[in-house]
Amino acid sequence: MSTHLITGAGSGIGAAVTRRLLDRGDELWLLARDAGRAKELAEAFPGARTLVGDLAEPERLSWAFGHQTLPDRLDSLLHVAGVVDLGLIAETSVQTWNRTLAANLVAPAELTRLLLPQLRLARGHVVFLNSGAGLRANPDWGAYAASKHGLKALADSLRAEEHDNGVRVTSIHPGRTASPMQQKVHQQEGREYDPQRWIAPESVATTVLTALDLPRDAEITELSIRPGR
Repeated sequence: MSTHLITGAGSGIGAAVTRRLLDRGDELWLLARDAGRAKELAEAFPGARTLVGDLAEPERLSWAFGHQTLPDRLDSLLHVAGVVDLGLIAETSVQTWNRTLAANLVAPAELTRLLLPQLRLARGHVVFLNSGAGLRANPDWGAYAASKHGLKALADSLRAEEHDNGVRVTSIHPGRTASPMQQKVHQQEGREYDPQRWIAPESVATTVLTALDLPRDAEITELSIRPGR
């Protein structure tokens, strides 16, 4: 049985990954932004354990974890949570930049730093659910794309630094995926949302498990996924 810590387990890709890992009997720790959300996650995923830490305030994660029991070892840390606010750079406020970078880049970096001892002990795996926006930047996507480009750089540096410790690092770059985040994006774009047009969260979950289950003689460093319809 493997032990995993997952962010963004409440919906979309995170929920799909959580269900798949629970179904095969793995031990799960789910990060929640507050106690109320932790209760919701515990009810939605019986058998999973919860930790409370707000990714919007990465500077407080160390304090929050200092008041909770953490797993002794981690076979994987799965960074799935993220936020998106579209807009022209000329109209994007400092508050939006800070909120986006905090949740999408700084929090994953800090969470990884805090849990590296457990990952090193297990010769574990860090998976960053990035985005196609982490490989290219389009109009209106400046803040989000910048955060995701930064996340790819974080993954690349971490992989090189932790290779000798046996820690594997994977960046997964899905295209548009049918999820509450995608519905929000369509609202911001003023477009009708049809989930059938986009990748199913379960398909992305399959790629995550493929990376996790790869034998130790190989490592998926980067994987792009695009809608097949």
